[in-house]
Amino acid sequence: MPHTQVIEQLKASLQTAYRQAIDADARLDELKKAGHVKFDTIFSTSEGFTTKSNRFTPYVQELAADMEGFIQDPDTFAQSLESYIPKLGLLLQTMQAFKSNAK
Repeated sequence: MPHTQVIEQLKASLQTAYRQAIDADARLDELKKAGHVKFDTIFSTSEGFTTKSNRFTPYVQELAADMEGFIQDPDTFAQSLESYIPKLGLLLQTMQAFKSNAK
């Protein structure tokens, strides 16, 4: 599969993550107002993210910046994907679990 198709699929996944992050962050805001949010970060640095936030949107923004970086530098494309794909998967899985459990 050419890089352009991979990039398009990654962009579509990132757009999905962004929409889900907006919904998840809104739900987190509701939970915080009710006094239920008592954590500082969603992901630890050992999970690959440099962002430290108690909301999902900043993590999506980190992934968008990462993607922009490997699009601009095709020489590091394969190596960048090795760290990018697990982070994207973890983000999507975590938001799905949150959505399922926060009902």
